[in-house]
Amino acid sequence: MPGTWRGFDHTAMARRLGAKGIFEAYDALPDGDPALLPAPPAQGTDVRWIYWTSGTTSDPKGVLHTDRSLIAGGSCLAHALRLTADDVGSMAFPYAHIAGPDYTVMLLLYGFPAVMFEQFALPDALAGYRGHGVTVAGGSTAFYSIFLAEQRRQPDTPVVPTLRLLAGGGAPKPPEVYHRVVREMGVQLTHGYGMTEVPMITMGSPDDTAENLATTEGRPPEGMEIRIVDGEVRLRGEAVCQGYLDPRQTAEAFDEDGFLRTGDLGHLTGSGHLVLTGRLKDVIIRKGENISAKEIEDLLHRHPAVGDVAVIGLPDAERGERVCAVVEQPPGAGALTLDAMTSYLRAEGLSVHKLPEQLEVVDALPRNETLRKVLKYRLRERYAR
Repeated sequence: MPGTWRGFDHTAMARRLGAKGIFEAYDALPDGDPALLPAPPAQGTDVRWIYWTSGTTSDPKGVLHTDRSLIAGGSCLAHALRLTADDVGSMAFPYAHIAGPDYTVMLLLYGFPAVMFEQFALPDALAGYRGHGVTVAGGSTAFYSIFLAEQRRQPDTPVVPTLRLLAGGGAPKPPEVYHRVVREMGVQLTHGYGMTEVPMITMGSPDDTAENLATTEGRPPEGMEIRIVDGEVRLRGEAVCQGYLDPRQTAEAFDEDGFLRTGDLGHLTGSGHLVLTGRLKDVIIRKGENISAKEIEDLLHRHPAVGDVAVIGLPDAERGERVCAVVEQPPGAGALTLDAMTSYLRAEGLSVHKLPEQLEVVDALPRNETLRKVLKYRLRERYAR
């Protein structure tokens, strides 16, 4: 444990949780004999790593990875982004996240440096980005929005003069976010699809069309098989994990052909690009009709009074579920009402049966600390009544 870090006593937390053993190490590590460490696996396909899911939709799960699965994910990311030794990257996310080895493999393959940030917060971190001449930055959709908000403080001056590419994944990217970043920041934005179980599934290519970069998650690398079964995205390939610590979860996660059930909904275009349309858990069933939360979210992201939004289904005695939009407004935005929002959505072409019946405006959507993903389960707990 790091002891007390950023004002929080991690050791005390571990004791409250009943940890069997607590080891404090942060400022300095103790001396040790490397010979006492366990031998490395005999093969690159043996399980060597355990990464934990973020727990945004359920309890965190321990994911089993091998050297080969992590190297496969990182090398595919490197080839997709087409970086060079002249680039300067950046890690503004926890290194222990699955993106840590992903990014490290990319650095080793292409021989460029990266700046590691202990905490991502703008404008405080800007000196690091500018001072080291970072050319590639990102993390997830929330990171793009934070950079964009900082750019709007001084629209005529590039927020990071050397920056040429924002890249990331881990959370849905509304098309309007892509267009705003490219238009206002003057940099390219490539977004991909990955998860703890499969660190790199698809990635947008910097030289792809604006339409594909805005509306799809890119194409899979060679060796990554994508199968769509009843609308669900399923995966098989070297970058796919070996399963979970809990064998029961492993048995449930893979189908009879060895494809990982992702729980994500989507389809492949004629050009092989993957389009995600939501999650199985995010499908709202209202009076027997399936409603995609992502479809409504993408439309609302275009509204000037919406900074970010999460659409959820809430229990309803009459309808089964009702549609609720939880909105985080940008600074200086005028008040948003349910009538104004639904009128806007109708004008954008949304079917009447998909219109939200409930609007909640919050100062900030609840997010996790890793990639700033919105925690929808907390919103459901808060507004279900």
